[in-house]
Amino acid sequence: MRSLVLLAAVGASLAGCAATATQPTLQPAVHPSPHESLVEAARSDAAGRSGLPAREMKLVALESVTWPDGSLGCPRPGMGYTQALVPGYRIRLQVGREVWDYHASERGGLVLCPPGRAQEPVPGGGRS
Repeated sequence: MRSLVLLAAVGASLAGCAATATQPTLQPAVHPSPHESLVEAARSDAAGRSGLPAREMKLVALESVTWPDGSLGCPRPGMGYTQALVPGYRIRLQVGREVWDYHASERGGLVLCPPGRAQEPVPGGGRS
């Protein structure tokens, strides 16, 4: 009888250990937000064009905007673009002593827009 009680106690202890064993917890994958990815892409592009390290590119402004068409507010002469509103971003980076203006779509399209070619986004087209 004593062995049966001892065996039951050991069994209960082992069952309790199994129940309290540490279960691995799943951590949500950390993905950068779309605009963070676009800012990094703009930094990388600016670094390649300027020869300066990407870490030296300072973010001056990041705006959520709506572009008037597929040119992302930076049409090239002689090119045709989709005539639909395009949600995106305007990213301004300090590159050396200059501020470079990047226009992007939410889908990842990115263009460096030189001075004199940039168009303004749709008024009131920014999103929260």
